[in-house]
Amino acid sequence: MKVILYSKTGCHWAADVRELLEERNVPYEERNVTTHPEYARELQAKSGEVKSPTLDIDGQILADAGVEDAAELLDEKGVAK
Repeated sequence: MKVILYSKTGCHWAADVRELLEERNVPYEERNVTTHPEYARELQAKSGEVKSPTLDIDGQILADAGVEDAAELLDEKGVAK
């Protein structure tokens, strides 16, 4: 499973999703759209917006993801709690 977490500097919602991924031992790549404009353009192309946090899990986009939404999607993907 390939997981990309798009985040913005100082976004506490992204920090919460990051913590969830780490608690579940999910390997992920974090792409900061604040400090890397190319990641912002990439996210815009994928989701039509630039909201933080956004998860890309195997090509499935979860924009403006809350912890509950992220946990639900991970459950659907069979990622253990």
